[in-house]
Amino acid sequence: MLKIMLVDDQKMANFINKKLIEVTDFAESIIDYTLPGAALSELEKEKPDLIFLDLNMPEINGWSFLDALKEKDNQTRVVIVTSSTSDLDKEKAQNYNQVIDFLIKPLNKNTILDLKNKLRPAC
Repeated sequence: MLKIMLVDDQKMANFINKKLIEVTDFAESIIDYTLPGAALSELEKEKPDLIFLDLNMPEINGWSFLDALKEKDNQTRVVIVTSSTSDLDKEKAQNYNQVIDFLIKPLNKNTILDLKNKLRPAC
């Protein structure tokens, strides 16, 4: 089973995504952060299999978070979870090898189940 790290400055988004992950039995362990800096500093300790990452956050946005992962040579797989429907953001996400999906908020049970099925062979 997976260990997932949620990184979103909105507590409610983390709460909803955590519940969706729980009801779909997608992961056995879920940790959530509203401060991306704290999530980055806890990465080595927590060692998540997958990160659900918001793009639009104050201080450290999703792109800066991805750049920090790249700098640390951290290959943790990332699912971008954003309210942005910009094609530019989708294109930019392809520049990061560890980004495996780009999901639009709000997530729902089917979105999580689709992701679960997509990842099944890799897990």
